[in-house]
Amino acid sequence: MPQSILARMSSIRVLRNCVGRPFLFVNEWFWNRLPASLTKAGLIRSYGAVIHTFVKMRAARQQYHGTYFLRNRPELQLIRTLANERPVGSSLRISVLACSNGAEVYSVLWTIRSARPDLKVRMHAIDISNEILEIAKKGVYSLKVHELVNSPILERLNEQEIGAMFDQEGDEFRIKSWIKEGIHWHVADAGDPELATRLGPQDIVVANRFLCHMDPPNAERCLRNLRNLVSPGGYLFVSGIDLDVRTKVAVDLGWTPVRDLLEEIHNGDPSVTRDWPWQYWGLEPFNRKRHDYSVRYASVFRLGYGT
Repeated sequence: MPQSILARMSSIRVLRNCVGRPFLFVNEWFWNRLPASLTKAGLIRSYGAVIHTFVKMRAARQQYHGTYFLRNRPELQLIRTLANERPVGSSLRISVLACSNGAEVYSVLWTIRSARPDLKVRMHAIDISNEILEIAKKGVYSLKVHELVNSPILERLNEQEIGAMFDQEGDEFRIKSWIKEGIHWHVADAGDPELATRLGPQDIVVANRFLCHMDPPNAERCLRNLRNLVSPGGYLFVSGIDLDVRTKVAVDLGWTPVRDLLEEIHNGDPSVTRDWPWQYWGLEPFNRKRHDYSVRYASVFRLGYGT
């Protein structure tokens, strides 16, 4: 690339950073003093969308391992509903991508097995990091914040749920053995074109809260690749992604949005809704007035033949 173009691009980045910091600082100061109801309405929400676009342009995206047990309860409620539709004694194939420390894997399994202990659940748990996968395999947690996880992952559980999911040994909380059964752990990349061949078709694929940490072109390529993992008529759960990317892929490939609990799932994780518009992973307020709201805000899709 010519040196003059490189110099011009560098100048644009410097200018954007110099102008961006005070712009965002002033706007965030005013925004935080507005009533929460006002930030979700009309022109203020539209202005928030402009701010969020600017935030995403400047963001240095990186993967995070922080998460929580039972992070999005309406999402788990829908998974339980889908499991309840299965015939008695049948099999259910599930993959969780970017499974991190295992909180989502164990949350899904506890939800299904508590409701349908007769089902033969075959769970594939995948993460690109072997180090974090080893933590997930052990299934041992504490109330303290782990240096790799950087979040108090048990904080959204009540005492009854902790007792149902864990055996406590001093300061350690160990996932109960009946929840851990049938898990196949894999170090793999969700964008690997051979992943579907390696794992086989899945009834439910959970690809939550990691695609937003990729730049949009890579996130789109990865999402398009994941369709190959879902069996015809199966379900893809995909929250935690730039909504423009998800909408584009869903429309292009003709995915059917699942309308059950659509708004509840969209709003089901307060840690991302409260960060909009100031963090790139922040989730814009649900807006039923949009003509495309059922696709744009759907976190779950059913994939049919020919997708």
